[in-house]
Amino acid sequence: MITVNNLTKIYKLGKVETQALSGVTFDIEKGKIVGLMGKSGSGKTTLIRQLSLIDRPNAGNISIDDEDVISLSEGKRSKLRLNTLGYVFQEYALIPELTALENVYLPAMMLGANSVAYKQKAKELLATVGLEKEVSHLPKELSGGQQQRVAIARAMINNPKVIFADEPTANLDSISAKTVMETLQNLNKNTGVTIIFVSHDPDDKKYANQLIFLKDGKITEEYV
Repeated sequence: MITVNNLTKIYKLGKVETQALSGVTFDIEKGKIVGLMGKSGSGKTTLIRQLSLIDRPNAGNISIDDEDVISLSEGKRSKLRLNTLGYVFQEYALIPELTALENVYLPAMMLGANSVAYKQKAKELLATVGLEKEVSHLPKELSGGQQQRVAIARAMINNPKVIFADEPTANLDSISAKTVMETLQNLNKNTGVTIIFVSHDPDDKKYANQLIFLKDGKITEEYV
């Protein structure tokens, strides 16, 4: 489903260059849960930013469903992000003035979908992640783990082919982290959505069925 070939990313700060990715190559099959693992500074977040079309590499290719996404215009990349990809961020990225329900259906509303349909779907997704009683709560009325589950439900609202989760449990206690990772695992099992997550926690390896280990911007091990 996703093919990455010789991906390179260099950040420039004045005259200083930092090579965050160096010739990264791998494949991901549809329906996998993929863990991008490694210590801080290994290139994990840089890699997921390229895969999720948030950033562009300096060199190399990324194909999603045999489509070269690197060469797409920014408009087409934005459309692909909204229609095909889902995102879960470390900081939740919920809009504080909106309820849990409104945060979940916002991406569908942006696409101009039927309001009755997307509101009903948002309620169903919140129930799926165990938050059917919190639909009217504002983010400040939810725990960190609950906010992250709202973010997961939001990521699913437009039926994405892939969900990208960048350190989704970094700000959570161990119990909440376990709930969030099990929620992602259950979504994968029940819907077949491909999930790619970033983590530096060795305990998270058990949730993946493909692991890609990074060190200094290079793959050190890959298990399928």
